[in-house]
Amino acid sequence: MTGPLPPGFFRRDPVQVARELLGATLVHVLPGGERLSGRIVETEAYDCPRDPACTAGRFHAARSAEMAIAPGLWLFWSAHGHPLLQVACREEGVSASVLIRALEPVEGLGQMLTHRPVTRQRDLTNGPAKLVYALGLNPAQVTHTRVDSPALHLCPAPPPTPDRIGVTARVGIREGRTLPWRFLLRGNPWVSPAPPSMALMPSAD
Repeated sequence: MTGPLPPGFFRRDPVQVARELLGATLVHVLPGGERLSGRIVETEAYDCPRDPACTAGRFHAARSAEMAIAPGLWLFWSAHGHPLLQVACREEGVSASVLIRALEPVEGLGQMLTHRPVTRQRDLTNGPAKLVYALGLNPAQVTHTRVDSPALHLCPAPPPTPDRIGVTARVGIREGRTLPWRFLLRGNPWVSPAPPSMALMPSAD
């Protein structure tokens, strides 16, 4: 496949999409033309028709309604006041998405560091809010734009071999915590910190 991933790529089960996004490159093109990009090393899936994390309580129900948009559109959640980048999945009207959790910087490292100065470079984009700030993303400008837009898009890459993919429970949720819907590249230093007790699990595609 050449060119950015099209919206139709996301008209599927978000668990499958989350796994297949590992290794893809997220590209933000600044107004002046500079490219800031990173390789995706960690994702999480949310599939509200079968996901207690989306449906338990009024807050979660309201948040899941935000995901019921056409597949292949960008959207943001706010967690503790910080924006988290997601892409909608499945068909329109069904709440499902993939959260981009961590990136390995590829292009524009210097500019990213001006957006988000850090002491250790591995802390620059090793978390979902961190990467939003490092890439200089403005949720007001990005929300509901197409995932293949010139300003913010995803470039495919050869998939990692199965032995490179780690699977765990998702981070920071109470409901649905046993679902193995967090995917990461094993041994990659840019993967987000997680509780030491979070063990690798068998995948449940």
